[in-house]
Amino acid sequence: MNSEAFTAKINLPSLSLPLRVLFTGYLLVVAIGLMTAGMQILMTHGMADGEFGLSVNDVVFSYYGNRENSKLEIKLNGSMKDKASTQERTAIIKWVRAGSPHDAWDKEIFPIVSKNCISCHGGIQGLPSFTTYEGILPEAKIDEGASISDLTRVSHIHLFGIAFIFFFICLIFSLAIGIPPLLKAVTIAVPFVFLIVDIFSWWLTKWYPSFAYTTILGGICYNIAAAFMITTSFYQMWVMPRRGKQYTTNAWLDS
Repeated sequence: MNSEAFTAKINLPSLSLPLRVLFTGYLLVVAIGLMTAGMQILMTHGMADGEFGLSVNDVVFSYYGNRENSKLEIKLNGSMKDKASTQERTAIIKWVRAGSPHDAWDKEIFPIVSKNCISCHGGIQGLPSFTTYEGILPEAKIDEGASISDLTRVSHIHLFGIAFIFFFICLIFSLAIGIPPLLKAVTIAVPFVFLIVDIFSWWLTKWYPSFAYTTILGGICYNIAAAFMITTSFYQMWVMPRRGKQYTTNAWLDS
């Protein structure tokens, strides 16, 4: 049985109520997850240049780095700006610009760090520890962006995790009717192609900042494709059945 014949028998408008509820629950949770992921990006990468909103500079600073400043200074003027007073942040930045001298750490800097930073940078796995001079020193050096180990870790998590999510979005969308097979195939391919483009562009941006545009393009394209497939699936599962007719591929194309 070819795919068109299969879809003519099993398609989104003709699904039973339990299956529609199952698919809807999954797609709804994924849609909310994609939106919260976008918010998380705005709150992290989107603050890399110190201003709210995702820009090319944010991507460059995240992966290539801001090679005029240290990571610590960038964070203190960006996403961590509200975690300490202006006077405290200024003291840390002056210490960094002075070369992060060890003799000033214990008496001047550590009390500030202990008061404002240790609650996170001391007990949360994955964050650099600021409990010692040796722990904070790498963050006080010139920012060279994401490390190779960080890129490797995040890349494999995204490739496996997001591909798994897209598989089920595309599987549900493949049961849609009234869409030419070629267009449906291209739509299903887009998220996987641009997920790969997105991940590889992180690595390229690490050495060539101009690839930051490719990173933004990859994210936009696979999110648009996902939004189209989710919206189409919702419509065909809940709006089309209300018309009270039996749907097959040919019937929908002829209507």
